[in-house]
Amino acid sequence: MDLFARSWAALRAAVAGLPDDAFAEPSGCAGWLVRDLVCHLVIDAQDVLITLVTPAGSEPTRDAVTYWEVTSTSPTGEDPLDALIVRLAAAYEEPRLLKFHLDDVGSAAGRAAALADPALRVATRDVVLTAGDYLSAYVLEWTLHHLDLVAHLPDVAGPPAEGLARSRWMLEQIAGAPFPASFSDRDALLVGTGRRPPTGQERAALGELGARLPFVVG
Repeated sequence: MDLFARSWAALRAAVAGLPDDAFAEPSGCAGWLVRDLVCHLVIDAQDVLITLVTPAGSEPTRDAVTYWEVTSTSPTGEDPLDALIVRLAAAYEEPRLLKFHLDDVGSAAGRAAALADPALRVATRDVVLTAGDYLSAYVLEWTLHHLDLVAHLPDVAGPPAEGLARSRWMLEQIAGAPFPASFSDRDALLVGTGRRPPTGQERAALGELGARLPFVVG
């Protein structure tokens, strides 16, 4: 849960420090500008708040790794929900309004996470898991989206090293195999989730795992 807080704080701080013109730059999410990604983070923060106040009376059905639905199809930005995010982001008109909303809702999500009992069972997306596992799962979400945020903004700080390492571990659990030791945590996540294609050398190092890429989590 501490890693959730550090990953989320780092991502929010990166957004808060963006100049206005950065919001019109492309993000690492296909079809989304940075402003669209930040709008999505507002929705994510709302989801965290909703889930943490939605207790479940049954036993957990998922954990931090199995929480994710995994496909091999990378998003194109044309999905109706993805398209809705674009329209919502455009409605803000000014980057400062998006920054304010993310800081407002995001800070509340961070406080709620800090106060949550890790053993509390919560319900979301028709599954049940502990609050601790739910927040651990979101380390992967925050880390991947932090990479998306800085994809075309090389001067903006990326995700914390411990978040990258934990997210790589989770992706390897999802994949059922480790990525080559020659891969940095960042590259393992980018290549493993289809955010960029592997180089020829990387594909050779991946071996059979390369044929199973990407592992698109959502």
